[in-house]
Amino acid sequence: MKNIKHHFLLVFSKAALLMLALQIILPSCRNEKKIIVDAGFIDSVITHYETPAVIKANEEEILFWKNRINPKNPGIVNESKYAGALMSRFHLTGNINDVKTADSILKKIDTLFDHKESAPNLSLAGHYILEHRFTEAAATLQKATMIGLKKYDLHAASFDVGLELGHYLDANSNLYAIRAENDYGYKFRQSKWQHYKGNMDSAINAMQKAIALSGNDISLQQAAISNTADLYLHYGELQKANDLYMQSIRLSASDLHSIMGLGWIALVHDKNIPQAEKIFQFVQPKTMAPDAQLKLVQAAEAKGDSNSARQLASTFVNKVSDSRYGNMYNKYLIDLYTSVLNEPAKAESVAAIELANRTTPQTYAWYVYALFKNGKGDKAFKIYQQQVSGKPLEGLESYWIGKMMQGLKKGYNTKAYLEEAYKNRYDLSPAKIKDLEMIER
Repeated sequence: MKNIKHHFLLVFSKAALLMLALQIILPSCRNEKKIIVDAGFIDSVITHYETPAVIKANEEEILFWKNRINPKNPGIVNESKYAGALMSRFHLTGNINDVKTADSILKKIDTLFDHKESAPNLSLAGHYILEHRFTEAAATLQKATMIGLKKYDLHAASFDVGLELGHYLDANSNLYAIRAENDYGYKFRQSKWQHYKGNMDSAINAMQKAIALSGNDISLQQAAISNTADLYLHYGELQKANDLYMQSIRLSASDLHSIMGLGWIALVHDKNIPQAEKIFQFVQPKTMAPDAQLKLVQAAEAKGDSNSARQLASTFVNKVSDSRYGNMYNKYLIDLYTSVLNEPAKAESVAAIELANRTTPQTYAWYVYALFKNGKGDKAFKIYQQQVSGKPLEGLESYWIGKMMQGLKKGYNTKAYLEEAYKNRYDLSPAKIKDLEMIER
């Protein structure tokens, strides 16, 4: 009887321990599976969406400055303001024609004033960065510099161009030249620099200060808030990213980037593909930019619908291959050509074009991976050793190089790169995250 009682107590104590362990473990499991994106908030945004006031105000501004232009007596102010209003509309509605029209206006101003005004060239340099025409941006900025620029404008624009071209020492010195703890533009650029260096806490801290310095300007607020959210997403702090995206959307539903940010969290974290598709499909007709189309490709991949993924990818490729987009979407073309569409020769061609546009560790990583996928592993590895090895990479580039190393049977390098990619997994598509989770890292 004593043995039976002892056995009962032993079993009971094991059961109690098991229950206690489950009480400790299950909450953490629930936290991992916690749904972050608020379906009610999404439904409210979609149901109550109206053309944002900022879009209406922008249309009025465009008409105002356009009507002030006198073709018989052209000048700088009205034309420049008109070009600036068109660029604002591009950021709101994604119409690439607005960028091209603004470019044309600024070039006409430059010609009209016999290339003696720096302002149109400074603005053009900024446009060219947006359009990924980086060498042209550098040349145009140099032209503006020779005419004469204020110190702040010179160093701020030089930082922007230098960072994109991979001239990191120059970028750092130009950033140092405009350092000011109470300046929005400096803190915004400081955040980008710290992000490049991999100092995520410092990058977030700088962008948070930019939020505080944005004042009552909603467009500046939203730019800083959504960029802070992007950094948190990159860092794996998805709840914080979600909250900031919502904060920006509450300021104005014109922030389609933040709305898609919520869709991305729904896709890669919540695994709620219908919710993600609902968000991307809502955004798609609100903008002429192709970004939502790319997200729908990745959502189709996530649910294993390869036919839809290929069809959507082909539509995206056709759109961004339009000459008006130039090199703006090269990274995503390479991604699709080396995955969904399986056309590695095209990936290599695009990567070579991008490498001619700017030579950075990132773009060399694109070229290396495209070469590898196109059956040129030996050449890819040699270039990797010369131009990529030991350099800081983003999540997608780390994934690509890790997959190349895996294919080349280089186990140590495979592990290092794929582990780095997994740290930034929320920058990757669900298909790539799934691949990483299946690989023994």
